Amino acid sequence: MKAPIIEIFSSFQGEGLLIGERQIFVRFAGCNLNCNYCDTNDSKSEKSGKLMTPEEVCEKINKILTPDCKTISFTGGEPSLYPEFISEVSRNFNLNIMLETNGTLPDNIDSIEKLDIVSLDIKLPEHFDNDFNEDILLNEIKSLNLLIAKCIMVYCKIVILPSTKIESFREVVEKLSENISNKSSLKIIIQPSSPLNDWKDINSRLFEYSEVVGQYFDVSTIPQIHKILNIE
Repeated sequence: MKAPIIEIFSSFQGEGLLIGERQIFVRFAGCNLNCNYCDTNDSKSEKSGKLMTPEEVCEKINKILTPDCKTISFTGGEPSLYPEFISEVSRNFNLNIMLETNGTLPDNIDSIEKLDIVSLDIKLPEHFDNDFNEDILLNEIKSLNLLIAKCIMVYCKIVILPSTKIESFREVVEKLSENISNKSSLKIIIQPSSPLNDWKDINSRLFEYSEVVGQYFDVSTIPQIHKILNIE
């Protein structure tokens, strides 16, 4: 068994609820979506990765593992394209396993043997140049409900762009509210896109987005801290 790997490295988590925690990141190549704001464009094509076995990945992780690191984060690209590979690597470590995913492959996510934390990106129409469709959100909702049912810690991240319209944002949040099985167990992170200098009126708009989400879910607004710290 092999999978295309872009890189394996140690850094601080720069997004979401675990921001600031030291983690080991395993970045897969290959993605089933083509988001226009992607900040890891080199990981979109599986051809850009180096084929590695689970044993090779485990060896690399062990070489860079430090005492302050308690979590392996599988990211991409889209890591849920490789559920068996993730399961095989995870069996070798007594560490928390985190999945950073677009959530559009619920069956694959469900088949990963061990998951402790899932960061699931909710996509908006503005995230695509022309290929957004309703199935994306429906599959994200399916993934969320199955993770909640399995009592896996999961939170949503919604990236907002300077072009994001409050109307489309509200529509997506309302659909989440109508279809999530246990809203009280889910927190949503609003993440303004980097660099923040691209925004002209970010302060007033962030309050508006937060108020929309706050009608239905717990909400926080957190930028990409690793971009501010200038680390990977």
